[in-house]
Amino acid sequence: MNVALGGTFDPIHDGHRALFERALELGDVTVGLTSDDLAPKTRHDQRHVRPFSERKSALADELAALAADWEREWEVRELTEPTGIATEPQFDMLVVSPETETGGRRINEIREERGHDPLEIEVVPHVRAEDGDIISSTRIVEGEIDEHGNLTPNRTGRQNIS
Repeated sequence: MNVALGGTFDPIHDGHRALFERALELGDVTVGLTSDDLAPKTRHDQRHVRPFSERKSALADELAALAADWEREWEVRELTEPTGIATEPQFDMLVVSPETETGGRRINEIREERGHDPLEIEVVPHVRAEDGDIISSTRIVEGEIDEHGNLTPNRTGRQNIS
């Protein structure tokens, strides 16, 4: 099975890892990583996003470690548009988070317009932080939580993230 997923992944956290793990459980994975131009357009908030090269390097490290456990192939490709790589015919499945499920349905509409079979959409539930709210990159960047969802009341934000 050829599995696609996409995002900005800055910084990577346990919610992202849940997406990666589910995708790798299902098949070989291609991750679309938002380009420097696209990343700010996909954000609901105005925050700094690290350059593509830094995000790609961190993502590759994560995927290499996880893929070894599943003996899966993986690759990272640059996304220059929101529907990205998943509209290409070689994919069978799309792994999404609850808030990106609607985008997955839009991708299937585009695929059908192009004469491709629709993707099976796998929705991975949110991972919750220590306080019960979802783990998100924004919360991490703002210093509320760490990548595992632990509360970090003494942090001040992005400058403390490696």
